[in-house]
Amino acid sequence: MGDFWVFGYGSLMWRPGFAHVETRRARLMGFRRSLCVYSWVHRGTREQPGLVLGLDRGGSCVGMAFRVPEGLAQEVVAYLRERELVTNVYLERRIAIRLDDGRPAQALCYVVDRAHEQYAGHLDEHHAAALVHRSSGVSGKNDDYLFSTLEHMRALGIRDRWMEEVGRLTRHPAGPELFAFPPAAD
Repeated sequence: MGDFWVFGYGSLMWRPGFAHVETRRARLMGFRRSLCVYSWVHRGTREQPGLVLGLDRGGSCVGMAFRVPEGLAQEVVAYLRERELVTNVYLERRIAIRLDDGRPAQALCYVVDRAHEQYAGHLDEHHAAALVHRSSGVSGKNDDYLFSTLEHMRALGIRDRWMEEVGRLTRHPAGPELFAFPPAAD
């Protein structure tokens, strides 16, 4: 197998939790970072779902890539599967990325399964902000998750205008219409 890369687009960017020998900024084409996964436990409930990040089809995503040495491959993949595949809302894939120094590479990525019941689909900024603003789960308030994510991304110099707009709307709601949203799917 040799050394391999892991692509992080959310908390993996600042808290990978596994040994690696190189870290690079990278771009993944064909997928975008999105609050597209309903959270029914950590950041919401089935009655009042929160939203967490997933890689969804379309666009591109700047994140961090971590090179894992061959000797740690089994250990790192086992760790990532335990961390990312808890409810199987993500699919494990190897996808082409471009490192910030121009090198192409294949990276292990976790993309959202659009057929999974937790897939929220593409939400507009107002709907996403409404869900985030009013939900909370066993790991805390959903808006704390969003604000922490945006803070860490800023610290890494990574911009995501859609996420930033959701954050702005969550912090400064335009009015009560922001918080009207359809009930969670059964």
